[in-house]
Amino acid sequence: MRVDLHTHSHRSDGTDSPAALVRAAAAAGLDVVALTDHDAADGWGAAQRAAGESGVGFVPGIEVSCSLDDGTVHLLAYGVDPAHPGLATELGRVLQGRARRLPGVVRRLRGLGIEITEADVRAVSGEAVAPGRPHVADALIGAGVVGDRREAFVRFLMPGRPAYVPRYGAPLREMLALVAAAGGVAVVAHPWSRGSRRVLSPGALAELARLGLTGVEVWHRDQSERDSRELSALARDLGQVQTGGSDYHGLGKVDHDLGCRTTPPDQLERLLAAMDSAAQQARASDPSVRPAGADLR
Repeated sequence: MRVDLHTHSHRSDGTDSPAALVRAAAAAGLDVVALTDHDAADGWGAAQRAAGESGVGFVPGIEVSCSLDDGTVHLLAYGVDPAHPGLATELGRVLQGRARRLPGVVRRLRGLGIEITEADVRAVSGEAVAPGRPHVADALIGAGVVGDRREAFVRFLMPGRPAYVPRYGAPLREMLALVAAAGGVAVVAHPWSRGSRRVLSPGALAELARLGLTGVEVWHRDQSERDSRELSALARDLGQVQTGGSDYHGLGKVDHDLGCRTTPPDQLERLLAAMDSAAQQARASDPSVRPAGADLR
C-alpha cells in the first residue's frame, strides 16, 4: 500500500484542482492520499468525490501555519471539523494574515524596482483561498523577473531576503488544543527542514507530545536521510505516529512528485485509530462537532 499524507491543490498554493490532484495520485499508483491545503478545507469535497471515482482512499487534512516561541512551524491537522467555532476563527486569522501581508511584499518589491502589483498576484492566485508568497513568486515568473518559484524565494521572499514580510501564525500550543476540540489529530510537518530544527528540538517535540501531538512527519523530501533516521527514533521513543508525504504542489514545486515520500501502512493504521478516538472524544464533549473521517472504501 502506498500512502501520501501531504499534498496541496490550487485552493492554496498548488497548481492542480483538488479533483485533478486525486486523479494524478491514482495515476501515480497511490492507494491513499491526503489533501492538506494551507489553512483551509475548501477542496475536501471535490477531492473526496474524485477519490471515490478513482478508487483512491482519502484522508482530509489542513496544513496550519503556526508559531512556536520565535519560529514558524506547520501542523498537519487530520480529520478535524473545519466548522468548529474555535478552529474556524483561528484559521480565519491566519488567512487574514496572509492577505494583509501581500501589500507589504508588493511594496518592498516595487522598492527594488520590480514593477508588480497586487492585482498581478491575485490574477495568478486563481481559486486560492488567500494569496501567499508562492503566488507572488508566480507573478514574478510571469513578469520575467525569475525563472521559477525557488529562485523567487531565494532572491526575494525567504526570511532575510529583501521582500520578506512576516505574518500571523496560530500559537502552536493553543492549536493543538483546538485540533483536539475539533475532533482531529495533529502531526508536525517537516520538522527538520529549512532550518526548523532550531525551533523543533528533541526537547520541543517531547513537550508537544505531552500537549497532545499525535505524530511527526518523518519522511519528507526536504529532510535528509539522517534527519529521517533520527526523527524516526525520536518519534518511536515519544510514542508518536510516523508519517511521510510528498508535499506535492503540482507545477509549483519541483522534486516533490506524488508518492516521492510515503507513510508505512502500519503507521496509517495508527493514525486512523487516533483519528477515530479523537472524533469520539470530541463528540462526547460537544455533540455538535462533526469531525471529517477518512474514506478508505
